[in-house]
Amino acid sequence: MLPTVREVLALDPVRHGGPRLVAGEGGLDRFVRWVHAAEVPDIAALLNGGELVLTTGIGLPTDDAGLRAFIGELAGVGVSGLMVELGRRYPVSVPRVMIAAAERHGLPLIELRQGTPFVRITEAVHALIVDAQLTELRATEEIHQRFTDLSVDGAEPAEVVHQAARLAGSPVVLENLSRQVLAYDAAGVRGELLLGGWEQQSRRIQPAGRTGYDADAGWLVTTVGARGQDWGRLLLRWADADLAPPTATPPTHLTILLERAASTLALGRLIQRDAEGLERQIHRNLLTALLDHTRPVDEVALRARALGVTLDRRHLVGVVVRCRTDESSTQVAQARLRDLADAVGQALRETELSGLASAVDDQAVGALLALQDPAAEERSLAAFAAALHRIRRDAAPSGPGNAARDAVIVAAGSGVASLREARRSLVEARQVADAARRGRHDLPIFRLPHVGLAGLLHLLRDEPRLQTFVERELGPLLAYDAEHPRERLLDTLRAYLEQGRNKSAAAAAAHLSRPAFYERLARIARILGADLDAVDDTLSLHVALLALDAVRDN
Repeated sequence: MLPTVREVLALDPVRHGGPRLVAGEGGLDRFVRWVHAAEVPDIAALLNGGELVLTTGIGLPTDDAGLRAFIGELAGVGVSGLMVELGRRYPVSVPRVMIAAAERHGLPLIELRQGTPFVRITEAVHALIVDAQLTELRATEEIHQRFTDLSVDGAEPAEVVHQAARLAGSPVVLENLSRQVLAYDAAGVRGELLLGGWEQQSRRIQPAGRTGYDADAGWLVTTVGARGQDWGRLLLRWADADLAPPTATPPTHLTILLERAASTLALGRLIQRDAEGLERQIHRNLLTALLDHTRPVDEVALRARALGVTLDRRHLVGVVVRCRTDESSTQVAQARLRDLADAVGQALRETELSGLASAVDDQAVGALLALQDPAAEERSLAAFAAALHRIRRDAAPSGPGNAARDAVIVAAGSGVASLREARRSLVEARQVADAARRGRHDLPIFRLPHVGLAGLLHLLRDEPRLQTFVERELGPLLAYDAEHPRERLLDTLRAYLEQGRNKSAAAAAAHLSRPAFYERLARIARILGADLDAVDDTLSLHVALLALDAVRDN
């Protein structure tokens, strides 16, 4: 926001002095923090860097060595430039030794060929500086207001990072202590260029203090955490780093912005300390993006890679884990889902499998395994399922009914060769997990061939032709039960079919006398126009009944 030497040269008071650049053209974009007029050779000791020095030269050394030392000392403290008014000490031009020294140090050296009151230059430049300071003050106020609003709204880390990058006009990256990227906003820079080799790049950024600027890397960095528990770093790439002098630091408002963003992130972490971990939130966002097509797969791959999970050029397998029974209590269901997600994450770590893992709905945890060798699919799934079942078994409280209630189903979809096909594997795994709940098998891991007829019908439950079949086979009986709810003939038919058409066993299962049961069967046969002793008719009715259960569970 401060004026540059180039902008100072365009000011009217300077232009009236007939300025001519004789050295240091590469430094014209340096920022001017202040203007200082001096006529003594040891002025460098009084400067802090960023000053534009004005002089007539009358007090400068007369020997070449002294002039070289004068230029070297100015460059050493980081002044922005040196303006010399000709006429009093140097009638035609500054000495060549000054020009050579300034060029060697990259210090802009400007001759003023016409007499110009330095006060006019000082006033004009300082007016620009004051305007810049006022602009910075307004920016600071906006920063405080913006991040206060984000804190109140409970904004997600990705939104905080996005707002920080938007206000700064520069890339911003949030990483954990392992240098894995949790969120970023490239601010117009290509993500591949920003995040390529991020861990190595980040480890080379070593600013001093809790908040600091690494001039070599051009990154402004602050630690993220609270109450003595640091969990990450927030980094901002200063857009003007390559143009600023070596001793320059980013504007104050950028430091304030980064610290306020870090405070907002730390506060959000404290508020949500009992919720999902931040890494799991990112995993969930990426899995949701794959399932719902809300992000391009290339972006998902890039963000996953920055998090330490490589998805491209891998054999991918979707996995869904859920409890066999649903929990009616919302609070208990949330706690059980968190425990299940923790167990899935622990199983992945124990088996050294790489992938994304998080809750995918209110009852299930999904995982996308990334395998280097397709031939290792069955072996990897078996190891994961074994570890998960053992972890769940060790964590389950003792007591009657607990084991059955907490039993989990592990379902896997078909392996795919690209991230663009990953959604199909995840959806298949979720369908298999839902279908397996209706079966009687208890397998370490379920695949599509294991779902059976009930599972197949569950997969097809949204198919209009299946729903039409149910209505054609059972519609009259459903209509009759709607008018005579106390008779419940559908339950009578269910008992008859589930007992393998054994009328005596079915009557006992239905808690009816055999004459009453036989009479109901006869009524069902008349309503449906079916022969309940014929294999074809009863098979069709049994399939329709299973399909009805699948449709009703939708």
